[in-house]
Amino acid sequence: MPHAYSRAEKAHQDNNEGVRLQKVLAQAGFGSRRKCEQIITDGRVEVDGELTTELGTRVDPHKQQIRVDGSRIRLDTRHITLALNKPKKVLSTMDDPKGRFTLRDIVGDRYERIFHMGRLDYDSEGLILMTNDGELSQHVMHPRYEVKKTYIATLEGRISGNVCRRLVTQGVNLDDGLIRLDHCAIIDSKRDETMVKVVLHSGKNRIVRRIFGAIGFPVRRLVRTQIGPIKLGEIKPGSYRVLSQTEVRTLSKEVGL
Repeated sequence: MPHAYSRAEKAHQDNNEGVRLQKVLAQAGFGSRRKCEQIITDGRVEVDGELTTELGTRVDPHKQQIRVDGSRIRLDTRHITLALNKPKKVLSTMDDPKGRFTLRDIVGDRYERIFHMGRLDYDSEGLILMTNDGELSQHVMHPRYEVKKTYIATLEGRISGNVCRRLVTQGVNLDDGLIRLDHCAIIDSKRDETMVKVVLHSGKNRIVRRIFGAIGFPVRRLVRTQIGPIKLGEIKPGSYRVLSQTEVRTLSKEVGL
């Protein structure tokens, strides 16, 4: 009785010039070749929607869809994703007709068709993600995936822990509706100012400033320190770094890719 080949097996047969699957996984940041072989034999890899456990499997990573633990791996070497530390007085755009400093003044023209995923207002600082991967950008910015963002805010005045708790449990009514914080904690408190760490998934314009302004504690300084799993870390203001394949894969998984 002739063997009935699956679609994935047929594609592998027709792709003798392809790359061994374990090599593709290693290039995507899943560890050593031996570790990637173990991932395959453990039944964690799908090629074109079908489970693949054969170590001799060859694939074309640019034409075939490869998933590990349900998450698609991304190997397009033309795609680049950056983590950038935006200083104050820099616009979250690539060009400004008034000649003010923009993100282009930081990244230059080194990367083709790169754009920012979300914004920070002119006087805010911290993490901005940039990419030339349109699919990744759409998912990161889409409200459906509720990517959480972490900020350190320095407020005018001294607030109590009860205020933080109310912002999480009850929220505050703004002109465009009720908004709640996912997390709020006091980091430091002085007589005339309070430093708080806040986490929220809303991407509305100037949302952190509007929340605290609405309850009488204007924001003096605002720094975004994390977007999803990506942290600002030690990136200096006005500088950036290229995300690793592992970081891009983790971010992609969080937004459903």
